[in-house]
Amino acid sequence: MNEHLPVVRDVDGGAARLMPDVDRERAWLLTVDGAPQSYVDLDEPTHLEFEYARRLAHVVDCAADEGAPLDVLHLGGGALTLPRYVAATRPGSRQDVVEADRGLLAMVAEHLPLPAGSGVAVHGADARHWVETAPPHSADVLIADVFGGSRVPAHLTSLAYARAAERVLRPDGIYAANLADGAPFAFLRSQLATFAAVFEHLALIAEPAVLRGRRFGNTVLIASHAEIDTAPLARRAAADAFPARVEHGAPLDRLIGDARPVRDADAVASPAPPDGAFGIG
Repeated sequence: MNEHLPVVRDVDGGAARLMPDVDRERAWLLTVDGAPQSYVDLDEPTHLEFEYARRLAHVVDCAADEGAPLDVLHLGGGALTLPRYVAATRPGSRQDVVEADRGLLAMVAEHLPLPAGSGVAVHGADARHWVETAPPHSADVLIADVFGGSRVPAHLTSLAYARAAERVLRPDGIYAANLADGAPFAFLRSQLATFAAVFEHLALIAEPAVLRGRRFGNTVLIASHAEIDTAPLARRAAADAFPARVEHGAPLDRLIGDARPVRDADAVASPAPPDGAFGIG
């Protein structure tokens, strides 16, 4: 049984808390102002507790041949769950993690250090500024999982941001973003329209209950100039404890409807989740 004590610290984004999992010896849940941010098992980095993290991992799993190293850019760090997963499943990968909350980075480095030789470089910087200044065509996969509290910041939702993300990716690179919304999906539809204006192909991973508007929840947006092989993604998403669907083509076009790409001047953060949507305990 895990007998470690919780760690509480004020970081840039609020009150961060690391809570040990009583059922797993070296596993921790990170929350900021009560909102779950990350779950990490230091002994088993391929254990992904959160459904959205598994869905992002499915995208990485399908991005190249099994075990092949990738260059991955992560916007949003948290407790570095996905960088640890990629390091374990694709040894030799080069990964950059960009996290604006330097206090959170220091807390994670102290209590949940990366293993030696992980190939992960962590940077305290703003995600938008990073993609606008990073070397072009330098990433195979870009994973955006940036939340201020429980909301995606407005400056990471616009057409200019999408174009900056495209610039960083290689010609057949893949963009994957964790988003959160509920019916009538004004935010999600605007994000799909924005990335459809920049990339040739889109897909969306989401639980049926979320797509039907029955509850607020996470979705994973996938964008690429290369055609997205949705079949293996769909098999993995359907096999999860909380099965999800992969939408693309005409159903996604219908969801977008008359939504328009987002300009910087009109950009807004994702909607605040209803009380209890992402709570714990």
